Amino acid sequence: MRRLIPRWVLIFLLLWFFIHTIFVLWVGLNEDIKQADVAIVLGNKVDENGIPSLRLQSRLDRAIELYYQGIAEQIIVSGGRGIEGYEEAEVMRDGLVKAGIPATNIIVDKQGYDTFQTAQNSKLIMEARGFKTAIVVTQYYHIVRTKLAFKQFGIEPVYSAHAEMRPEIRDPYALLREFVAYYYYLFRAYPEE
Repeated sequence: MRRLIPRWVLIFLLLWFFIHTIFVLWVGLNEDIKQADVAIVLGNKVDENGIPSLRLQSRLDRAIELYYQGIAEQIIVSGGRGIEGYEEAEVMRDGLVKAGIPATNIIVDKQGYDTFQTAQNSKLIMEARGFKTAIVVTQYYHIVRTKLAFKQFGIEPVYSAHAEMRPEIRDPYALLREFVAYYYYLFRAYPEE
């Protein structure tokens, strides 16, 4: 019986995935923190009790650090309504306000249902407010694709800071997902400027 996929193709795909994953780890874990006009915190799950998930809280904690370090005075929180019934961006804003960040320094994007929409919406917000530079805050494995999406929308430079969090059992799945999603984002259509 003939193999459906030749062995050399499997070896090539595994090698490609390995090299890509090393790149994602390198970029994601080696932060690119520079002064920026705005920090953009990407949304994540809000638990059923209305509290940010550990991943989301770790992103908020990182944004709070950056704010108090003077890296970015303005913060965009981006996330849509999850299946739990909460507006991620509003929960994120409330968490930042509890940490002492003035609500006037927080811009709420409730239409950021995914990375693509967050980048698209951030571009419009940044243009409207005259922001030129951004620092994105998300998990380490998500940074490469996030920076790609932002650059595809014409936001450059894009700096990055990863959320501080212990490795999770879902990290291998996230790396595999990011591998596929990166190439989808690389070749998908973006609006003309």
